[in-house]
Amino acid sequence: MRDPKLREIDERAFLRRLNPMLDVYASAMAPPNEQLPGRHTIMERHSSYPGFRAFVVERRGALPVLAGPVQGFAYGFHGTRGQWWHDVVHQALSDLEGPEHAEAWLDDAFEVAELHVHPQAQGRGLGRSLLTALCEGRPERTVVLSTLDRTPDTPARNLYRSVGMVDLLTDFEFPGGGPRYAVMGGTLPLAPYSPAPRSE
Repeated sequence: MRDPKLREIDERAFLRRLNPMLDVYASAMAPPNEQLPGRHTIMERHSSYPGFRAFVVERRGALPVLAGPVQGFAYGFHGTRGQWWHDVVHQALSDLEGPEHAEAWLDDAFEVAELHVHPQAQGRGLGRSLLTALCEGRPERTVVLSTLDRTPDTPARNLYRSVGMVDLLTDFEFPGGGPRYAVMGGTLPLAPYSPAPRSE
């Protein structure tokens, strides 16, 4: 069995993998099944955004015994006005601390739209590898993303903090309802990985 490989994929390769990536998304996020067609459409649209970049962790030439052939993926793009997430977060940051604060984070930002690892493949550093590769060499000044705000110490939030990202919004509800999110941001290049100290 070959080890999973991290590789960058272009827009066409991303679109060819939408269904297996959506399987990873569903396993990691457990959304209602009726939301998955809409997520498929959103991801397809994102691939046409400026500065789009994507990475995948997958097994090739081997039977998909563990978590399917795609075990994790991440993608993002350059955020601009007119994009739904960008505009919603810009307004929320402006309401919180003023438009200059929002501009400082979003006027030259790389937006990480999705980063997911199948639950069966978690705990192996794949999320960190995906995040590092995705952000490496980006020309933007900041990186921003949203992650579920179940608790302050989820593995995802600890990962993002370990590379210098901070909370910009917490307990935030996007329009349309759904779970609460934390919006996090950091400066690029990412800080060197610093694992959180373990409690005694």
